Amino acid sequence: MDIEKVNSMDFGEFVDVFGNVIERCPLIAAAVWSKRPFSGLGDLEKHFFAFIDGLPLSETEHISSCIAGRFFPLSHWGRLTP
Repeated sequence: MDIEKVNSMDFGEFVDVFGNVIERCPLIAAAVWSKRPFSGLGDLEKHFFAFIDGLPLSETEHISSCIAGRFFPLSHWGRLTP
């Protein structure tokens, strides 16, 4: 996707397009939208990761469990008991 197109998206369009980048969590896309303009797709990605890195551990574990749970049982990751 062209970064100029991404930078020109209004809030609703941005959340519609990127709202599921992090497992069913459009709130993250909404927060990242406010960081525009992005210098490139790597910069956009950096802002998604920075938002997640700034969350409390309990929230990052929740996001991780949503992603991991799609592929492995949570016990596989050693975070939860079987």
